[in-house]
Amino acid sequence: MARVRDFMSKDIVSVSPQTDLSEAARLMKQHDVGILPVVERDSLRGVVTDRDIVVKGLAEGRPAATVSEVMSQKVVSLSPEDDEKDARRLMSDNDVRRLPVCQDDRLIGMVSVGDLAVRTDERHAGEVMEKTGPPA
Repeated sequence: MARVRDFMSKDIVSVSPQTDLSEAARLMKQHDVGILPVVERDSLRGVVTDRDIVVKGLAEGRPAATVSEVMSQKVVSLSPEDDEKDARRLMSDNDVRRLPVCQDDRLIGMVSVGDLAVRTDERHAGEVMEKTGPPA
């Protein structure tokens, strides 16, 4: 079975808690991602999603907010030694489609449902997609 270190994305764009929402949104557009890890002093502090920016920032009338004001601080993460089964389980159990990969609290990668589909078994990614996200 494939280990997370074998199929995680390693080129990660991240932001600091002090980053303003417009800069985070610009980075998401530039890198075609919907989530950014929030890192401070090399430690993962949370994640901010495009939905966080819209729902917790713009819709609440706070376009000048910083990432720290809208980010999710309770983050489930993987270890590089976890396997694809661990990734699928954590995604399904926590209703998420992307997970940070940390070693000693330091962000070293990200795993998405797409990574599972492309680098492991497409069938397993379909199972995660069915169990996560908005209800049909």
